[in-house]
Amino acid sequence: MATQEITRNLTSLHNASRTTRCGYVYRDLNAPVNPTNIRVFSVDCHPLVQYGIASLIQSQPDMILVGQASSGGEAVERFHECTPDVILIDLQLPDMNCLTAMSSIMSESPEARFIVLTDSLGDVEIQRVLAAGAHGCVLKKMPPNELLESIRRVHAGKKRIPPEIATLLAEHYSDTMLTTREVEVLNYLIGGNRNRDIAEQLFITIETVKVHIKHILDKLGAADRTHAVAIGLRRGIIQL
Repeated sequence: MATQEITRNLTSLHNASRTTRCGYVYRDLNAPVNPTNIRVFSVDCHPLVQYGIASLIQSQPDMILVGQASSGGEAVERFHECTPDVILIDLQLPDMNCLTAMSSIMSESPEARFIVLTDSLGDVEIQRVLAAGAHGCVLKKMPPNELLESIRRVHAGKKRIPPEIATLLAEHYSDTMLTTREVEVLNYLIGGNRNRDIAEQLFITIETVKVHIKHILDKLGAADRTHAVAIGLRRGIIQL
């Protein structure tokens, strides 16, 4: 009898997850739900994060988790199937840039509302996702209530930028942004490339490379090339 009961429980859990094609949904989406509930879709490649988000959302009387995805490609594929009101999406996805996934979804559904989750304080990265149409940005280290409040505000059509992120953006508001070419040069500095190597890769002269590096150091307030790379990584201008 015990074996039969365990088998029934496992089958029940399997069927519940199969109806949503996600890993940690606690409610069967075929069961009646309040139509006014906020429909949340979560995109993150870390199972523990997904589990935590699922637990948090499903504990709220005014929310329901309608789906999960572990990659940008899966999120794009499943968006219309889940018809969410709010999408929680990790800044760092394993298969594509977060901005690419957002753009793909918004090209077909311009009204899509995104909250970007991140564990980094890169002001440039955050500026990019907000400029791309994200309605909010939440640090993963923030209390759960911060995420819940952000979901409710974004669902209501408002922007949600927590004070810590707003302060960070304000600190760099007047900074001169690097040009596209300067970002390319900075990326090459990560690998310790010499000026000659960078010039050959970008089909420019060594003197032009030197000018770009000088501009990079000046704009970032860096003491040298290594310092510039460190600042670029911390602010999200470049990624490893």
